[in-house]
Amino acid sequence: MQISIRYMKKNKKGYIQVYTGDGKGKTTAALGLSIRAAGAGLKVFIGQFIKMGDYSEIKSLKRFSDCITVEQFGLGRFYKGKPSPEDISAAQRGLHRMSEVMSSGEYDLIIFEEANVAVTCGLFSVEDLLELLNRKPEEIELVLTGRGADPRVIEKADLVTEMKAVKHYYFEGVKARVGIEK
Repeated sequence: MQISIRYMKKNKKGYIQVYTGDGKGKTTAALGLSIRAAGAGLKVFIGQFIKMGDYSEIKSLKRFSDCITVEQFGLGRFYKGKPSPEDISAAQRGLHRMSEVMSSGEYDLIIFEEANVAVTCGLFSVEDLLELLNRKPEEIELVLTGRGADPRVIEKADLVTEMKAVKHYYFEGVKARVGIEK
């Protein structure tokens, strides 16, 4: 017996999940959750705050375009250092878009990919992010990824997983590999 999405929305509570830490796997965990949700018939929205481009995950998620939507708010050139005014403007437009998506009632799971990094780098303030989290509709599940989650975000979350780097081949000079890290 299949339960309708409308029934699930009416009778479920959504939580705030945070995947943070210096280890590999934060985005991978969130994307895995998006596929699980899609398999259950839920609608998913993924907003990427740092990335721009046709990464492997973007290519694969196109196969789920009927239930997973991905939008990128990064300009594809900012990773370290001080962001440009254009980077900041793009991220703030992205945060505004995430607010619209959250208020639309169209999605069951919303992923703020690299939102913690966006805060740490000054693309938008933790106060702006927390204000959005405070307006989360009861039935929507939110996921925030990225290293360096602010303690106030951690406090607000219902579930926090910290990925810890114990050993990583990156430190031996291995670059990010297509299909594995990018």
